[in-house]
Order: sequence, then structure tokens, then C-alpha cells
Amino acid sequence: MNPLRFAALRFCAAAALIVSIACSGSGPAPSEQEAATIPVGVLHSLTGTMAISEIPVRDATLLAIEQINAAGGVLGKPLTPVVEDGASEPATFAQKAQKLIQQDRVATVFGGWTSASRKAMLPVFEANSALLWYPVQFEGNECSPNIFYLGAQPNQQILPALDWAFREGKKKIYLMGSDYVFPRTANLILKKHKS
Repeated sequence: MNPLRFAALRFCAAAALIVSIACSGSGPAPSEQEAATIPVGVLHSLTGTMAISEIPVRDATLLAIEQINAAGGVLGKPLTPVVEDGASEPATFAQKAQKLIQQDRVATVFGGWTSASRKAMLPVFEANSALLWYPVQFEGNECSPNIFYLGAQPNQQILPALDWAFREGKKKIYLMGSDYVFPRTANLILKKHKS
């Protein structure tokens, strides 16, 4: 990752944590040890079909937390990662998000990889006024004040390529993709854009 972009993401993460901490006043008072650290959720698939893609993202998140802590933490407090396994199942992501927010009392959660997992977690984060950092591209057509969408949408990623192809005189395109939320939605957006 570009060092400047990484630094910007670290700054945004720290800023969001500060806001999350300031806004999270519900629940029982934390113990002295809990008050000395800031728990953050890390929710990715560590098992199942998506583990091969999500374990490296979990590792990168843990590395970023380590680097933030080495630089003094947030508000002078170290971040403590609370890692959960979404098990490549959207319903499990929703359950683990609920646990992280209500039981572990994390300040924020970094996680999700698929649109299905994000969509399953969305109502949990909205109902609990909690914050999710979603790290990858997505199909768009969704906006929540409880999710930081860090990846590109089709109008930022796919449509510029389509416009370039048309400028180059290409007349036909073939839309392919797996039977899943992102390719289905992206293909609909491309079809509308082409006409």
C-alpha cells in the first residue's frame, strides 16, 4: 500500500476511534484495566471459503493496530484487538458483530469482506449506533452513517474503464460474474451506463 495512503488511513482510523469513544457512553462502567485500553473489533473469516482472502486483511489490521500502539496509541491509550471469526457466513458475521459491540464493548469494528457479510452486519451496527470499517470495493447503492466504506464503487472503478473502451471505439462488451451481490449489481449498473 502507498505509504501516504496508509498514513491517511491510520489518521482516519484514529480520528474515528476518538469519535467512537466520545459517543459510546452506554453500558456498565469499564474496569480500570479496560479503561486503560481501547478495545477494537477485528471481524474477518478465519475459517470457511473466504478465509484465504480475509486472513491477510486481518493480519494487516493487526499490523496497523501494532503500529498505532507503537506511536503512542489513541488519546495515549493502546488499542486492544478483539478478534472474531465470521466463518464465511453472513449470519455469523451479524452474531459476532453483536457480541463485539455488546459484550466486548469495542469502540469500533474493522471487518467484513463480502457484500453479504456487510449487509448482514448493517442492521446490527445501526441498531447499536456502532461503527464498522468495511475495507473493500462494493456495489454501491447503500449508504449508512454507521459504515466507513473504504473501497471503490462501480462509478469509481468499473465505469471509467467502460468509458475508456467506448472512447477507443469498442462496441460490444460481455458482462460476466459469479451469482453474487457485487457482480449482479455491477452488471446492472454497467447495462444502464451503456445505454
